[in-house]
Amino acid sequence: MSVLAINPGSTSTKLAVFENGRCLASTELQHDKDELARFSKVADQFGYRMEAVRAFLAGSGTDPARLAAVAGRGGLLHPVSGGVYAVSEAMVDDLRNARYGEHPCNLGALLARSAARDAGVPAFVVDPAVTDELMDTARMTGLPAISRRSLFHALNQRGVARMVAARLGVDYAASDFIVCHMGGGISVGAHRHGRVVDVVNGLDGEGPFTSERTGGLPLLPVLGLLRRGDMDLDELEQTILKKGGLFAHLGTNDPREVVARMEAGDDHARLVFNSLAYAVAKHVGSMVPALADERGRVNIAAVIVTGGAARSEPLVAELVRMIGHIGPVEVVPGEMEMASLAAGAERALRGKETVREYISEHGRI
Repeated sequence: MSVLAINPGSTSTKLAVFENGRCLASTELQHDKDELARFSKVADQFGYRMEAVRAFLAGSGTDPARLAAVAGRGGLLHPVSGGVYAVSEAMVDDLRNARYGEHPCNLGALLARSAARDAGVPAFVVDPAVTDELMDTARMTGLPAISRRSLFHALNQRGVARMVAARLGVDYAASDFIVCHMGGGISVGAHRHGRVVDVVNGLDGEGPFTSERTGGLPLLPVLGLLRRGDMDLDELEQTILKKGGLFAHLGTNDPREVVARMEAGDDHARLVFNSLAYAVAKHVGSMVPALADERGRVNIAAVIVTGGAARSEPLVAELVRMIGHIGPVEVVPGEMEMASLAAGAERALRGKETVREYISEHGRI
């Protein structure tokens, strides 16, 4: 049972072929920024990237006739429950027209559908980033005009949670987990019996600071920056998303360099590093109430730490010291998005997971 997984990023396309959970071939194609700049819209990159997909299949010796399915990264759709979705005309239409935002991940379903048509097999997306299973109490804020959104590393969070559940011999859909994905952005999810009922949404400015994001900031001092003219709105947005965190404090977004400075006796670097670990631990702990039962009891199968920053042993060690009392800590360094895409398609093909239908809010197509 071979599955082609496709994961388009801003300047790269990750491709892999899996067979019964084993990776047979993989690559990460880098795209020249100047080449991509000639396309006015993300959807216009489709033909360019599709050529790369076909070249990968030919170069890896993968016979399209051997594929059983193609799985693409989910794009910016309207909020949906997590799971495996068939790539439909409604989904393609929403993504091609960028109805919910412009992002390279929108190409995932388009590329998957084209490759699947070449092979005569179904195309799926798995656990898109817009997965929204928030409980109502997690959605409300103190301002009726603003509700919290569910945007997080859904594909990797669910993938590692399923993997850890299998390793522990428990059923993911009947167990509770807290999953912390640490990368350029940090998201934390409360996984209650297979549903992610609360998240720390780093993309909206929530949560701890990261290597380059500010995380949550005190609102009134932020308004003061604007009122004094220290920053305008565009500068503030860029700072929140790309120029905050480790970069703002230390001029680097590489945790390894921060650790090297600490080891060389840099007390300020140590303070920033310890503050990062504390902020992450604090927000991991904030997910505990979401997993409490009616009597206030929690039974967390594991707290899972994953993402690129989980490769930092000093950071993980400090986290474990602070969150180990919540539950057993499982560390899954890096990410397993490609394997998660393939695994979702395999579950669908084997009838272990119901394939969902995406229906556009603009009407059935």
